[in-house]
Amino acid sequence: MSRIVAAYRVKSEPAAIAARAQAIALEQSIEAPMEAVRDDYVAREIVAQVQDIREAGTGVFEVSLGISAATVGGDAGQLLNMLFGNSSLLADVELLDFTLPAETLARFPGPSQGIEGQRARTGAKERALTCVAIKPQGIPASALAALTEAFAVGGVDFVKDDHGLADQAYSPFAERVRACAAAARRAAERTGRLTRYVPSLSGHYGGMRDQIALARDNGLDTVMAAPMLAGLSTVQALAAENRDMAFFAHPTMGGAARIAPPALMKLFRLVGGDVGIFPHFGGRFGYSRETCLAVAGALRDGFGGLEAAAPAPAGGMTPARVPEMLAFYGPDTMLLIGGALLVAPLEQLTQATGDFVRAVADQGGDG
Repeated sequence: MSRIVAAYRVKSEPAAIAARAQAIALEQSIEAPMEAVRDDYVAREIVAQVQDIREAGTGVFEVSLGISAATVGGDAGQLLNMLFGNSSLLADVELLDFTLPAETLARFPGPSQGIEGQRARTGAKERALTCVAIKPQGIPASALAALTEAFAVGGVDFVKDDHGLADQAYSPFAERVRACAAAARRAAERTGRLTRYVPSLSGHYGGMRDQIALARDNGLDTVMAAPMLAGLSTVQALAAENRDMAFFAHPTMGGAARIAPPALMKLFRLVGGDVGIFPHFGGRFGYSRETCLAVAGALRDGFGGLEAAAPAPAGGMTPARVPEMLAFYGPDTMLLIGGALLVAPLEQLTQATGDFVRAVADQGGDG
């Protein structure tokens, strides 16, 4: 029987760790005592196995479990359930990482475009990709469209919705998509180069399907979803149904369940994320340099036959940090800036965006 290997960080007294590891194995597989198992197949194949226990510090251990792949099938929500469902309720357990057997990995869509697809669409053959966010929520669609046009004339590759933009009365999704898509096209008439507007999906599965159809009707080929809000299974289904669309994966609520950020990004990539957004160190959030490097690796490094996704470090970034960020991540990256550009007056926004775009181009590769 094929097994998924899951790694956890567990706080425990040394004398109790073996029993704790076995308890987590039961919790993450049959959720019952072994005495309740009377079927040989269940005992042999379905019950998770403790594969390794390693001390990782005083009172801290790394525990590896082998979880039956048959308990997951090809559903991302069930994968997360089997990896960390009940154990997420234990305050002293964190999901660190997981690996999947080849037959399980093949059931998931993975990125349809990935880094190389985004390069082909934007014409950025070697340089890093660029992205900005339109905000704040509360302003009307016309104002968001004006921001989109100013950013697009400045030459940025992508203009995405802030993840807080949904289908609010002050900026309904349909109105916003039509206005911002038209703004991007107007900018392209001036510059000869199309900036991709990326609307944020929200609501239930059926509503998001309709939103993707509306985006498509307005000439868009990229959308953004928040897998931890929408549900991994929902994003998996949407990505599988729309392989010609690129998906940005936003990390909101990603810190709520004690899943290590690199493992979270592997899940996002698995369900079809072409771009993984995450906080860069030194910004508004507390990620370390080591965590950011591991996140970028989880998005780009070998993961079965999945396409490499683009890391998109964000969260309080400024154009002044472009050289540092590209030296850290390399060119197979999407730099995402929002508020630091939006502080410029609207009439200066195109110039500020152009400065950002040129700063990226100056670091090497094509312009």
